[in-house]
Amino acid sequence: MNDANGTGAAAGTDGSGTALAGPRGHDTAHGAARGYAPGHTLPLGVEIVRQFRRRRTMVMFGLLLALPWVLVVAFKVGGGWGRPGGATLRISDLATEGGLNFAAFALSVSASFLLVVAVALFCGDTVASEADWSSLRYLLAAPIPRDRLLRQKLIVALVYSAAAVICLPLMALLAGTLAFGWNDVRVPGTGETIAALDVLPRFGIVIGYALVSQLVVASLAFLLSVGTDSPLGAVGGAVGLVIVSSILQAVDALGALREFLPTFWNTAWLDALTPQPDFSGMIKGVAVSVTYSAILVAFAFRRFRSKDVVS
Repeated sequence: MNDANGTGAAAGTDGSGTALAGPRGHDTAHGAARGYAPGHTLPLGVEIVRQFRRRRTMVMFGLLLALPWVLVVAFKVGGGWGRPGGATLRISDLATEGGLNFAAFALSVSASFLLVVAVALFCGDTVASEADWSSLRYLLAAPIPRDRLLRQKLIVALVYSAAAVICLPLMALLAGTLAFGWNDVRVPGTGETIAALDVLPRFGIVIGYALVSQLVVASLAFLLSVGTDSPLGAVGGAVGLVIVSSILQAVDALGALREFLPTFWNTAWLDALTPQPDFSGMIKGVAVSVTYSAILVAFAFRRFRSKDVVS
């Protein structure tokens, strides 16, 4: 029977107006099945394992961990390594001076492309691959709230991106130390020497800055991943941003406008490895990177909330 207001008696309220559970085990107060907890869907541990088992993850980390050893072999086979002289030394001239010099060199040659590709791959493939496999709509039908799905995907992608950025310089530090010894650091350009133990904490800051500087790539790749069913398109779009920004960076006519390009401050970390470290460029780079990233991630969430998921 229905009451005077036309509502079903089986899913009504008690005398105090508290909603009662319906006949099929549904919590009519929240419109959800009893026992369903949106905050427990798609656990981070599950997503981390899923992404780790993918072939592209293993191949990328294998490449990042192998690159320092490939560089060591290249310097050894080349035979031109030793203690170079001169007052206008490049960072490549000092790569064989010790572990820290070698790690700085490895970071400098990989940050502008290889690390960009790694970060774009982990962040650009995360949602687009689900759409490409036609599994995205089934994840949402679990049901997983859209914001939670996107947040979990983003967190895991950033975790793998951070691991990629960190593992290469650390492996380079290990490889360089074993191959060329643990020596004091020589500064590019002037050849001045700094105690290795004084530089080691700064090198940790350098790695952190390299990670923050890749946030723009990660955020754009994630935004593109939300808007396309093609993982390759999302990864390629983020890498293309770096290429275009690097080209514009070389246009002197832009003047001070170049400082707002996402790649302009990428090499500011070199100023931290000088006898008198200067962190002003790194601070500006962090501000630019974080600002762009916040805007791009906000657009990604807004786009996904209203997106008609059919794949």
